[in-house]
Amino acid sequence: MAKATKTKKKSIGLGVLYVNASFNNTMLTLTDKEGDTLAWSSSGKEGFSGSKKSTPFAAAQVTKTIIEAMKKMGITQLEIIASGVGNGRDSALRMVSSSGADIISIADRTPMPHNGCRPRKSRRA
Repeated sequence: MAKATKTKKKSIGLGVLYVNASFNNTMLTLTDKEGDTLAWSSSGKEGFSGSKKSTPFAAAQVTKTIIEAMKKMGITQLEIIASGVGNGRDSALRMVSSSGADIISIADRTPMPHNGCRPRKSRRA
């Protein structure tokens, strides 16, 4: 019989939290510094459906799940990368800041149009 080996709990000091808040959903992904996903959650995964997925309350519940996973893994420092314009974005950032984690930086990666779309042809006289 093979011996049961004890797996060492890997303590990761620094994590990167991606917050994607659209008009319809809020998704959070926790990765290590190399970009390997450690935990993820979304409003739909937490059981919210329809227009309730985009509420700040749903985002707070999603963030609570990610914070629990973060504490189990031993992550104490976070870099936050936020993207999107949804309602859940501010709620998620407030929950993370009140969790006691040491926030190193907050970056906003919301895509912005830099020249817009091409205008219509001018009307003939």
